[in-house]
Amino acid sequence: MAKKKAPTKTKEPQNNLMRQHAEQEFAEELAALQKADTYPKPPNWILSPWAVLQYLMGGKLSNGFEVSPKYIGNSRVIEIAIASLATERALLLIGVPGTAKSWVSEHLTAAISGDSTMLVQGTAGSSEDALRYSWNYAKLLAEGPSKDALVPSPIMRAMNSGKLARIEELTRIPADVQDTLLTLLSEKVMPIPELDQETQALKGFNIIATANDRDKGVNDLSSALKRRFNTVVLPLPATIEEEIEIVQTRVAKIGKALEIPAEAPAVEEIRRLVTIFRELRSGKTEDGKTKLKSPSATLSSAEAISVMTNGLSLSTHFGDGTLKAADIAGGLIGAVIKDPSTDKKIFKEYLETVVKERTGWKDLYRACREMV
Repeated sequence: MAKKKAPTKTKEPQNNLMRQHAEQEFAEELAALQKADTYPKPPNWILSPWAVLQYLMGGKLSNGFEVSPKYIGNSRVIEIAIASLATERALLLIGVPGTAKSWVSEHLTAAISGDSTMLVQGTAGSSEDALRYSWNYAKLLAEGPSKDALVPSPIMRAMNSGKLARIEELTRIPADVQDTLLTLLSEKVMPIPELDQETQALKGFNIIATANDRDKGVNDLSSALKRRFNTVVLPLPATIEEEIEIVQTRVAKIGKALEIPAEAPAVEEIRRLVTIFRELRSGKTEDGKTKLKSPSATLSSAEAISVMTNGLSLSTHFGDGTLKAADIAGGLIGAVIKDPSTDKKIFKEYLETVVKERTGWKDLYRACREMV
């Protein structure tokens, strides 16, 4: 008698993506907000402005569901950004590097359109094709200009679907290429002269662009282009407690995504790092008693998150899993010293005059002094 085959066990597919899009990672929250959302929605928005704000700022819904905060700071800034997107004017998010411009842009797009993937990354080499369209050259040579041969840009796809498109680092795009947006933003039309046609945007289409003025090689926006954007400035965290919360929240999520089994860093370790960054940024100690020289580095919250995540990785793979001063010293020095000719001297002076004298900071002083 033939033996029956044992039933094969099917494993649930594991998520092997290094990073999920916002609408994938927070799909449950977006679905819960859609159910609870009773407010009017602008055309083609999946959530109302009220629900978009709830998604960004977090809080408890009427049914008890907890929405995690995506932005920690003044809610008025986010309200202005959402209100701008509900009009026909595009939104420009400006701030120094590390003020969560890209993060806010992605989550706004996920909450409004349910799709944050229509993205143009601005670079010094960006051409008009990145903002308009390009061609499938095999079809172009075989058939000539046709709709089948046209390859739409993310912006054209957003126009055709009535969704939001994102442009990262707008000021890194050459000025003559930036001006491609003028007709698009004022007329909501993208001409296709090769086909003697045009693409008209559906309701709901808009653009969120990000920019900062700290990078080298910045191309200022023309006054004509500036007029077509509502500008919102994202500030650095106002208080040390706010910045600690930002770093702690993001490090925990990144550590989980990277499957780092180390213990979460103690708040005091984050506080020390954030204190150093804030003092060197502002050019004075937290109590205001000592003036300091500031290095050339930005020393943003994003860099603090990177230093802490790197420290967790070190403590996991080359330590006992508990974050120590030696684990963050290397990342800290790398974040501060961008220009060795000047920043190294500034940081050494800070170590000797501030870190060395602080109670409970001797381990951090020794770890940094050994490496700098």
